[in-house]
Parts: sequence; structure tokens; C-alpha cells
Amino acid sequence: MSKLLSAEEISQRVSQLSDWKLEGNKLQCVKIFKNFVEAISFVNQLVDPAEASQHHPDIEISYNKVIINLTTHDVGSLTEKDFSMAKQISALD
Repeated sequence: MSKLLSAEEISQRVSQLSDWKLEGNKLQCVKIFKNFVEAISFVNQLVDPAEASQHHPDIEISYNKVIINLTTHDVGSLTEKDFSMAKQISALD
């Protein structure tokens, strides 16, 4: 099981991610694309890193908008796994 991060650790890590914000006990990133095809293409890029790390984001798609939420469900909040995945997702742009 992953180690739950303290509020201070979470705050520090969130400040290092330019396109992510804290939403309750989740990290959230909103991406806007030119159209639906680009949005789906981006979502498809999430598969390999998520599978490799066995850490899967919650994803919402609305035409050209993709909302990604990360949390470690088995501990009910944020762990290093979430921040590591957020960095990998940010690198996909």
C-alpha cells in the first residue's frame, strides 16, 4: 500500500505542477483540445503510462475537454503515485 502524504507534502508537490490543482483529495487537470479527435488521441496516450505504473486516472471527456483526476483510492487520498502520474501526464503535451 502507498504512503499517504501529509497536507504539507501535498501542498508542496502541487505547487510544482503548473497545470494541476487540488480538488478535495484529488489532483485535477483540465485539458482543452481543438476537437473531439484530439481529445481522444490525448486520452489514448494515457493508457501505457497508467498500465505500466498500475495507477489509473479517472477521466471525463466532453467533446474537446478532458478532465483528469488522480487519487490513490486504496488510501482515500494522495500519495507519491499520484504526483508521479501527474508528471507523466503533463509530459504528454
